[in-house]
Amino acid sequence: MFDELARAGGEHLDAAYVGAYDRKAGFDADAADEVRLLCGLGLSEHSTLVDLGAGTGTFALAAAAICRRVVAVDISPDMVIATKEKVAALGVSNVECVQAGFLSYEHQGAPADFVYSRNALHHLPDFWKAVALQGIALMLRPGGILRVRDIVFAFDPPEAERFIRDWLSSGSGQPDEGWTRAEFEEHLRNEHSTFNWCSSRCSNGPGSTSSRLTTVLDASTRATSA
Repeated sequence: MFDELARAGGEHLDAAYVGAYDRKAGFDADAADEVRLLCGLGLSEHSTLVDLGAGTGTFALAAAAICRRVVAVDISPDMVIATKEKVAALGVSNVECVQAGFLSYEHQGAPADFVYSRNALHHLPDFWKAVALQGIALMLRPGGILRVRDIVFAFDPPEAERFIRDWLSSGSGQPDEGWTRAEFEEHLRNEHSTFNWCSSRCSNGPGSTSSRLTTVLDASTRATSA
């Protein structure tokens, strides 16, 4: 099988980087907005949510205030440790922390109502993305919701040069304040931006997962990484 840990990116396996991850990702404010969006789609006190690529647990903990059960999954041992420390410090009892990836996570218990993933799917090449999506469909109840936010290329190939150039130009000048141009370039060299075939794979045609899930795909990354 595909070795997700080896392709996670060295920075995600670096305890020093993990310590600054939340500030760099700028996710604290977004997490509450994401929870509100999912509440509009039916997230409630009865829901089970799986957060794939949970990082240091910012979104998982925000969702825990609403959900019955949250499973925070990350391939990085250091990310999982950071999440466990947050959970313990806050005295939260409905968040489970699991070290696993998209392909290796084995869901236990009742089917999930929601699966959430932010800035993680791009670590998989396209074939393995398709395998991961099939696995997500199987862990969700019929009609469950998958919410993906990632680096999604939602432009046509002839537009690639212009949109990628603009995206690279939008990088932060300071590495401790956001993603830099050098990090965007590293992503293009070594990671796997999701082309927007992902949404059609989930909703249309032979082999689609539409009978099991509804996909809410943030395809805003024509030139951004949100």
